Amino acid sequence: MSILLILFCVLAAITLSTAFLTVFSRNPIHSAIYLVICFFSVAGHYLLLNAQFLAIVHIIVYSGAIMILFLFTIMLMNLNKENEVHKPRITRLGAIVSFCLVCLILIAIFINSKPIAGEYIATGEDYQSINVLGKILLNEYMVPFEFASILLLVAMIGTVLLSKKEKLEK
Repeated sequence: MSILLILFCVLAAITLSTAFLTVFSRNPIHSAIYLVICFFSVAGHYLLLNAQFLAIVHIIVYSGAIMILFLFTIMLMNLNKENEVHKPRITRLGAIVSFCLVCLILIAIFINSKPIAGEYIATGEDYQSINVLGKILLNEYMVPFEFASILLLVAMIGTVLLSKKEKLEK
């Protein structure tokens, strides 16, 4: 076995295990730490694909900025087990049914999908170049890029408003 295949298998195992630990961890801080490890292992996959710029941007944006937002959200919401309201069983049942339906839909999509058949035409253009990537992001994908930034801003403002404690009048 080649060293790249071994490295891929190790990164895949780390990615999958930390993704599951992120979801199933009871402590939100531990979940955030597992998610950071998962992001770093995905950046390792980018490095295996020879996409160094994408790996660095992934680390800076996701492991840096997004995780800081998540941690601020967790800290602002002050998730304590004794103050946490227990969800009724019907809510849990609805979540399980919704999860199963989404899984069934995804499995049906994967089973019915067909590979792209045809000739691959190489244009010779280097899409790993920062110059080309910047032109594509700021020309073709400018509107979705700005929508994503507005969505993050609204989520952050919503978190602050939700966590703001109301003052009691005396």
